[in-house]
Amino acid sequence: MSTPVQLYVHDISNGLARQLSMQLIGRQIDGIWHTSVVVFGKEIYYGRGIRVQHPGRGHYGRPLRVVDMGETAIDEETFEQYIMAMREQYTLDKYHFIDFNCNTFANDCVGFLTGKSIPDYITSLPEHILSTPVGAALQPSIDAIFRDGLPPESELPTLPPEVVRAAAAVSPNPALVASALQNVKPYASPNTSPGASSLPIAAPTSPPTLSSAMQIRSCSDPTSLHSFLRSNRAVVIFFTSATCDSCRTIEPVFEDLAKNRSGADDGVAFVKVDLAVGNSAAVAGPYGIHTTPTFVFLLDGRKTHEFRGENVPELRTQVDLLIHEAFPPHPHVALSLPTVESISLDPILFTQNPNLDTLLTRLNQSIDSTPTWTGPVTRTQVKQELVMTVTPFLKASSATPPSSQPPMAQFDSWSPLASSLASNLATSDLFPLVDIWRIVILNPKFSEWNSAKKPPQNTISMLLSRTLRSKGVPRNYILTVLRMLSNAFSNTNLAWQCVVSMRSDLTTLLISTLLHADVAVRTAAASLAFNVAGYLQKLRLEKMKSSRNSNIDPEEDEEWEIEMVSAVLEAINQENTNEDLVHRLVASLALLLRFSPFIEQLTPLMEVLESRSILNAKLTSEYTTKPEVRRLISEVSEKLCP
Repeated sequence: MSTPVQLYVHDISNGLARQLSMQLIGRQIDGIWHTSVVVFGKEIYYGRGIRVQHPGRGHYGRPLRVVDMGETAIDEETFEQYIMAMREQYTLDKYHFIDFNCNTFANDCVGFLTGKSIPDYITSLPEHILSTPVGAALQPSIDAIFRDGLPPESELPTLPPEVVRAAAAVSPNPALVASALQNVKPYASPNTSPGASSLPIAAPTSPPTLSSAMQIRSCSDPTSLHSFLRSNRAVVIFFTSATCDSCRTIEPVFEDLAKNRSGADDGVAFVKVDLAVGNSAAVAGPYGIHTTPTFVFLLDGRKTHEFRGENVPELRTQVDLLIHEAFPPHPHVALSLPTVESISLDPILFTQNPNLDTLLTRLNQSIDSTPTWTGPVTRTQVKQELVMTVTPFLKASSATPPSSQPPMAQFDSWSPLASSLASNLATSDLFPLVDIWRIVILNPKFSEWNSAKKPPQNTISMLLSRTLRSKGVPRNYILTVLRMLSNAFSNTNLAWQCVVSMRSDLTTLLISTLLHADVAVRTAAASLAFNVAGYLQKLRLEKMKSSRNSNIDPEEDEEWEIEMVSAVLEAINQENTNEDLVHRLVASLALLLRFSPFIEQLTPLMEVLESRSILNAKLTSEYTTKPEVRRLISEVSEKLCP
């Protein structure tokens, strides 16, 4: 028989954290969380030892939140035996406000009962606070208070003036933080009434930097470590102790590495385990740690290396080796590609305004000549909408300077208008609607509104689909759809929809139009291909800068990339009349290849397709004369093609 397990969540700040955290520390904190576990009709928590009470009847009363953690198949007697064993670890002297507290205990209990972890917003709260300048200023004092466990309530100190001044100096609101900290206590016992007293505490003489507080994760129990290992590919663990002189010598180097190699920059996480804190002996046991300092290096939870002592060169070398193994650089990173690097990633846009009167006249004529009209929006309503809403907006947008624009809510009538036109008009008569959409999605407000309409309901997707699913589609319609899709890349959300949500239809259109008989259509198709490649290049560059995470983004697709590279190469091979068109195609190829996550799969394909020969043939063509075009072709041929 299974038993439900709940997590009671209390905010010991009573709402003050939510109200004042932004002013005090410059970051929104919704609460200072105290948690307890409710199972078998009892509420269990850790403070001054492990406590058991009737649910909701303790010092904190009813919880702010109740989180269902699932059910447990463990019986009550087994759980009571577990709690008895835990009492040896969760003692008064091992309590630490940041590293080993009520939330650590709750996480262990929930893990034992259900195999789950308590919510991350609770366990990560200390890290979020310490990563602020104010939190970093307060950490040395908090560590000093709890170095020997939770002090008696009568001995809990107020913060010394120098600590208050240091924290206030780095706060967004110095006066408010100074006032708040003058009487603050770093722990409020759930078993006694609040009180305060003084103890001498070492304080920083100047506002601290954020290096170790932000980048090093303290860990004192196995459950926390296992959770941390699951969320980080590469981890360096520093086993240390407060009485170890060698630890104090090498710790600044460890902190410097953490500052410069961890998190968003290089993707390796740094963990410090003080063997005298909490249940750290259980953390050290599986690694056979008996001396300090000892450094353990893990990749995907597997130990790859270990060494002991204060060997600084070894520590630096092993950190770099771990990063390289976990996140090997792209093979093209080391290439010198000055011409490719100089390619602007701004999308190619078609901004020329049409003759609006002619366009709208033609659209009205098509509406009037349609024999029947169906759907919820009548013919009369469509024509009224064109006069009352569409025409004024188009003319205001094309004015120099543009006139004031309506709020986005006023665009809501455009989707049913476009849907009604598409449902009742022949494809050959929809050219004016496509041209209208080509222009209006360049307007930031309109494109933002339009991006909220997900395919296949949005108008761009509908007009694209119409191109592929109709017979005898006129050249002007195809050309304008390509230009409309190119303009969609002026908005990041619309670009994402084109590359991900509309990928199949967009690729089908591109493959057919890159080899179209009409040069204007081919040019528009090459422009769209460039915009797609440029968008992916931006994503890849951002990913390389922000994280070494090796997971493939949803924007990436191996089969699609192979298909696109093949199509662009064939278009380059077939293009023998227009140098600018070749320039766009080669630039598209370069951007697709440069940081592709599928370069190993693309290399044999490029060899089979004789990519280098195709590009070199363009250098011998009589119409390839521009120096910048020739430099790009040569660079892509020599550096990116096998």
